Amino acid sequence: MRLLIMSDTHLPKRARELPAPLLAEIPDADVVLHAGDWVDTDTLDLLESRSRRLVGVYGNNDGPGLRARLPEVAYAELGGLRFGVVHETGAAQGREGRCAARFPDLDVLVFGHSHIPWDTTAATGLRLLNPGSPTDRRRQPYRTYMTVTVTDGRLGDVALHRLPPR
Repeated sequence: MRLLIMSDTHLPKRARELPAPLLAEIPDADVVLHAGDWVDTDTLDLLESRSRRLVGVYGNNDGPGLRARLPEVAYAELGGLRFGVVHETGAAQGREGRCAARFPDLDVLVFGHSHIPWDTTAATGLRLLNPGSPTDRRRQPYRTYMTVTVTDGRLGDVALHRLPPR
């Protein structure tokens, strides 16, 4: 199973549209995960129309239209693993412990908010993934998104994709 993971798209404030390399990945993804801060409903409509399956949540910058259509936390069993998606996890320091305590039944937690790519594992085995942002790199050298493979209940390749400068 191939997953496409993104967050913090902030359209149309940070960019007019999603980057072409990211859009080109959608047909190859069995599931698209979005960890919030869409900002506009058009992006949700676009991903719903192009994705085989979409799992998304709202973020702190998402208004009533998105909050009416998306949960704060989403859960999905994908390829035999228990995934959760949430926008905010708090400060980087202590993140693994806080998330392991908050989500004890998950194998993988996808989150956003910081625009900073993250890939760590808590002492409990919970894998934490943040794809960064494909539209707003903030203090990072690149705009980014992730792809992940899941095979036989195991997380396989986790790839952080750097997008070219605009």
